[in-house]
Amino acid sequence: MHLSQVDLNLFVVLEAIYREGNITRAGQQLNLTQPAISHALKRLRDLLQDPLFVRQGPHMVPTPFTRNMIEQVRQALQILEVNLSHSRNFVPEDTRRNFHLSLWEYAEALILPFLLRRLTHAAPGMSITTSRAKRRDLETELASGSVDLAIDIPMTMSDRIRHKWLLNEPFVVIARPGHPAIADKLDLDTYLAQRHIQVSSRRHGPSLIDVELSRRGLHRQIFLRSQHNHAACMVVSETDMLLTLPERHAQLLNTGLMNRVYPFPLSAPRLEAHLYWHESVENDPANRWLREEIEKVLAKEPRIPAALRKAGRGSRARRPT
Repeated sequence: MHLSQVDLNLFVVLEAIYREGNITRAGQQLNLTQPAISHALKRLRDLLQDPLFVRQGPHMVPTPFTRNMIEQVRQALQILEVNLSHSRNFVPEDTRRNFHLSLWEYAEALILPFLLRRLTHAAPGMSITTSRAKRRDLETELASGSVDLAIDIPMTMSDRIRHKWLLNEPFVVIARPGHPAIADKLDLDTYLAQRHIQVSSRRHGPSLIDVELSRRGLHRQIFLRSQHNHAACMVVSETDMLLTLPERHAQLLNTGLMNRVYPFPLSAPRLEAHLYWHESVENDPANRWLREEIEKVLAKEPRIPAALRKAGRGSRARRPT
């Protein structure tokens, strides 16, 4: 098969169906009717001599043939789009692109409200999709274009992945008002004697705090392993358990809960995070513009208003009933 026989727009349709898992949604993303999407899919099936997708209810499930080539198709389309974009000026107000960001819960809470507020005025047609890519797959996801940007802890990747430092935050400890073991300050012995909540999407494995404690020959008792920090904060407000998390995340999550916030009682590593992108989009005007917007959001260091922070650090109260 010669390349001159291939309509590259068919692969744009293929990628949209793969991403959306549904012909109607793929059409909406591409601003095409459902019959137009179905016609393009039929042409590509005839060309490649493979069903490409199998319908299961409302879902279009990719065949092994499609799964094997989708990353190469995405990378080729991404390179072509970036090269074409160099020949025209990027105007944020006119863009209709969707960007897929890989973020964990804290990054979403810290960045998205302020970022979307900026985009509403500067790039109203730009949309954002977030998910959490597995760290072992992140480089592949960035290379294939299925993830445009990622924010995560420092990681070792190839030279094809660009990155920039974003965050460096201290940890704090949250406890309920009137905790029987804590007065005005939280010392290390008291911290280690309490039951703790560890928040992680993994079923097993230590956190950064536990690694640091272990390095010093110390250990804390994990009584609850939870998936979400907000749920953990609510548990803290009703129990004597403690939760350790980055300072700004504590401020964001503690709004309205009135838990107390204490400095972490040990000189420990701070939470670091980097912004990651693939070299193929280094000079993509839209990608570069969004990277700069994310940096501007964090440069302003958005924080909870002082009145709410004070409520979280106020004097001890009776235990909630």
